[in-house]
Amino acid sequence: MIHISPKKGNLLIAEPSILGDLSFNRSVILLADHNDEGSVGFILNKPLDYSLSDLIPEVISEITVFNGGPVEQDNLYFIHTVPDYIPNSIEISNGIFWGGDFNTVIEFINKGELNETNVRFFLGYSGWDANQLNDELNSNSWILTENIYDSDIIAKSDNSFWKEKMLELGGEYSIWSNAPEDPSYN
Repeated sequence: MIHISPKKGNLLIAEPSILGDLSFNRSVILLADHNDEGSVGFILNKPLDYSLSDLIPEVISEITVFNGGPVEQDNLYFIHTVPDYIPNSIEISNGIFWGGDFNTVIEFINKGELNETNVRFFLGYSGWDANQLNDELNSNSWILTENIYDSDIIAKSDNSFWKEKMLELGGEYSIWSNAPEDPSYN
């Protein structure tokens, strides 16, 4: 596999060997930022049993909230594809944006102009200190890939996303795509 350096917009795919880690087992993470001070990302494929209206009663929407990672799980974060609607957004890459004016997001959701195809909410995030992500990549905890989906990643990723990525990688990874999440079921 060709080695690439991590950058914002890349995907981190959990190696099958991350079995005991409840947060990252079978995770696909979008890197929202990566620099000399560290990295931030959001797990794309771990929906929670909450909708946005469960957490924010004034929201008139059943948009699913995802587990973004183990850090600050009492905070709500979001990515989206509509920077023209949401001021103060930060571009991650290729049409994917992070954050922005939250009140505006709620307003557009309630008007029906934002939905699960163009905005994704997360409780918490995944974070790494300086060089920590590189160390984990060097120890083969993650597979680093380009995001071939660009802004379609929001609508594309669901709880079967890790399995799809294993099949795309092929070889020995194909075997892992059908393995039970709990190895004791074998």
